[in-house]
Amino acid sequence: MFNLKNKKAYITGGSGGIGRAVAELMIANGAQVAIADINDPSTVAAEIGAIPLQCDVADESNVQRSLADAEKALGKLDIVVLNAGIGDVGPEIGELDQSLLERVTRINYWGVLYGMKHAPTVMADGGSIICTSSMAAFINLPGGAAYSASKRAIISLAEMAALELGHRNIRVNCVCPGYTDTAMGSGDEGRKICEAFTALGRVANVDDISGVFLFLASDASRYMTGQALKVDGGWVCGPTTNLLEMVTGAAHSPS
Repeated sequence: MFNLKNKKAYITGGSGGIGRAVAELMIANGAQVAIADINDPSTVAAEIGAIPLQCDVADESNVQRSLADAEKALGKLDIVVLNAGIGDVGPEIGELDQSLLERVTRINYWGVLYGMKHAPTVMADGGSIICTSSMAAFINLPGGAAYSASKRAIISLAEMAALELGHRNIRVNCVCPGYTDTAMGSGDEGRKICEAFTALGRVANVDDISGVFLFLASDASRYMTGQALKVDGGWVCGPTTNLLEMVTGAAHSPS
């Protein structure tokens, strides 16, 4: 059920981090893959056996052209992964800079919106669209207003697209990673948060995340659409023993 043999996939933000890991895993499971990135992805594409496409997801015409180029190279697409994004956070809302707000919204939200708008034209019926959202859509941290809002908006957009594309049996879902050890990650701060707040007590690596994309791309998830899967190491389960010990000195709820 996880076999992607003869499937054609397109992945934005595919030259690094989660995007590259997803591309490599899909190729390993039989898919032909095109990776799109704002920086020239030719070197990475050659390393992993993908087709390179340059694309600025904040520009609608770029996204439309990139998708058309992927169709030209591969044929009708079966899998579209809208993964490109930035992790910029800033000050609290009262001091939020307009340029930061516009940058985050253009790339994280509009970039997915443009993909949603133009991907169905180049997709085969029965395909799968997968969006990279974030646990920031559910758990707020001060200073992350623009980022969290952009990731929450992606989930709403995916739900709407799932309704509108259901008649073609195109499924639309989101993956919501917690802190992940990538170049866009939060380094030592993210690691400390994960050690305190997640049930598994550690930050994720890209291999912890990529399998969920494979699941959503494959027939194993053929009756799932409009969903946002939390891949967070158990962050939403509640206060961990580590956190309780830090706050109360005891690794259990107060008696």
